[in-house]
This record gives sequence, structure tokens and C-alpha cells, in this order.
Amino acid sequence: MIELKQISKNYTTRLGIVTKALDHINLSFPNKGLIFILGKSGSGKSTLLNIMSGLDTADSGEVIVNGRNIEGLDQKELDYYRNAHVGFVFQDFNIIDTFTIEQNIGLALELQGKQVDKETMESILNYVGLSGYEKRKGNEVSGGQKQRIAIARALIKRPIIILADEPTGNLDTNTSKQIMDLLKEVSKDNLVVVVSHDPEEAEVYGDRIIKIKDGKVNIDRYRVKEGTK
Repeated sequence: MIELKQISKNYTTRLGIVTKALDHINLSFPNKGLIFILGKSGSGKSTLLNIMSGLDTADSGEVIVNGRNIEGLDQKELDYYRNAHVGFVFQDFNIIDTFTIEQNIGLALELQGKQVDKETMESILNYVGLSGYEKRKGNEVSGGQKQRIAIARALIKRPIIILADEPTGNLDTNTSKQIMDLLKEVSKDNLVVVVSHDPEEAEVYGDRIIKIKDGKVNIDRYRVKEGTK
């Protein structure tokens, strides 16, 4: 369970102009499901994601992860939280082109001082649809395959949460559908939070849709499941 309590964040320009990125945000997230955070550019959605991940800190408020406030962690503890408990999926993939697919995926555990066993690697590759591609290098695969690598790299850490920032932003329509289908499958056992500007995608795949406007929660609703009222 992840809870955000009274999260506020301001940014100050070089000219001293203060911009309120987040304004007393209160949200709670379950242990699994696919949650979309929607909003226009500058609405605060990416700032919210960065604070949840520990990449940024709030000016005030608490981020409670499994009962512990990560806003109170020192830098070493924050690094551990990000490295061990958060899986990242970015719009631009962040794949090392000169590494093979299995090297890119295994890097997530190597940064924790661990080695990936063959059985785990084969299982992850099969799960994301990359079985047989493990020796291909990052510059030898398509954009969709790169995003599958990123998802596999996130999953292999067995994270508490997977945070995806515009994961289909650089993909064509058909490939975007494949990636969202995969993230939907992942969300059956993991919490997946997607920042997006695409309301149609959110309507199709999201279990919950949170809309951010001017740093505040504008809409927060759960989708009605099929067969329910």
C-alpha cells in the first residue's frame, strides 16, 4: 500500500517566480492494478510520479510505503528504495544499445550486487515475449521490443511498484496496444502507475483514472468492471 498525504511541491525559477507543481495531494494506491494519471503538460503529473519513486522530494507531506514515510529517508536509504522496490519504464526506453537484451535486463539486479540465474532470465524473457532474443543487442531491436526490455528490467527486481512515464509515447498505434496489453497483464500481480496524456488509452486499460489539473486532483474515479453496476 502506498499513501500520499498532503503532498505539496513548488519550483522557483531563476527570476524568483514560484510555480506550485503539487498542491496538497492526498491519494492511496493498492498493491496491484493499473492506474492512470492524466493531465496536460505542466499539470504536475510527472512531478507526482517522481515523488512516488523517490527521484524527487516533496516540500511538505508524506509518502507512506508499506507503513514507512520515504520522505524521511536519507540518501542511501532512498537509493535502496529506488533500486530495490521501484521499477521504471520510460518513454525513451533507457536501453544501453551496446548491451545484449539479457545484459540490459540483468543490469537491474547487478546494481543490487546480485546475479541473474538462467531460469529467472528465461522466465522473464518468455513473459514479455522476448524469448530467443536474449543475445540481440539493444540497437538491433524495434522500439516495441526495447519497451519490453524495459518492462522486463523493471519486473526482474520484483518491485513494490512499477512507474511508467508515457510508456507508449514513442510507439505506433499497434505497438502501443501490445505494450499496454503487457502492462495490463503485469498489473494483475503488481501495482502499475502510468503517467499519460492519452485519455482513450486510460479508458481502455485503466482500473482507475486520476486527473491532475494545476497541481490538484481534479478527478479520481474507478472504472466499472464488466458485469458489475
